[in-house]
Amino acid sequence: MNVLLTGYKGFIGQHMLRALEAKGHTVSTYEWGEVLPSVLEQDWVIHLGAISSTTERDIEKVMQQNVDFTQQLYSACHTFGVNFQFSSSASVYGLVSSFNENAPLDPRTPYAWSKYLSERYINRRTMGAITQIFRYFNVYGPDGEEHKGKQASPYYQFSTQYKENGRIKVFENSENYLRDFISVSEIVKMHLQFMNIEQSGTWNMGTGTTKSFLDVALSIAPPDCIDKISMPIELQDSYQKYTCANIDRLRATLA
Repeated sequence: MNVLLTGYKGFIGQHMLRALEAKGHTVSTYEWGEVLPSVLEQDWVIHLGAISSTTERDIEKVMQQNVDFTQQLYSACHTFGVNFQFSSSASVYGLVSSFNENAPLDPRTPYAWSKYLSERYINRRTMGAITQIFRYFNVYGPDGEEHKGKQASPYYQFSTQYKENGRIKVFENSENYLRDFISVSEIVKMHLQFMNIEQSGTWNMGTGTTKSFLDVALSIAPPDCIDKISMPIELQDSYQKYTCANIDRLRATLA
């Protein structure tokens, strides 16, 4: 199939590009600032491109790259009947304890709002072609996160800290911060599976299990090499202490 992949230089995008090419798909690519290939020749558009930093506070920048561009790209797919996969985020749920796809949403950051607004736009303009929205939970992987800095997964950040300094810094009470961590290989695998499923909708992409930040650190270093630090003030009002994907719909679809 012919596939247009946005965000191909990003963490997940790099893995997605390799997997698509390995499966024999013809892939066109786009990154912000490049010339966008035509959607006319595509069977699928996989839209991963976005400012993924949850601490980005330049609202106009987030709106342009995450919301306006998503709407333009989806509108083109809508016009020409091109199948569309959109990478959303569990951040749209906000500070809640229920992570069912039908649960009320409570975005708390510009990034989360950008994903919510994009989902809302897509869902209000359904088309004859297939439209699939995937809400990623905490994605991690063995490589490709180097450019993400403080936005890299705890697995990558803790591993890097331990290799460079022999120590790991975690937030105080990190044993109580529970997240649903899913490997990038699983994310890519499911995207490819869904390309063969003629169904539109919204799905959580997680494991349905949790692990604390402290347990992640302990899987990398011994307890005496772990230091606890205060959480920055700018994170305190929006930091999700708990995420756990309800994957009933995902399991039913992929069964």
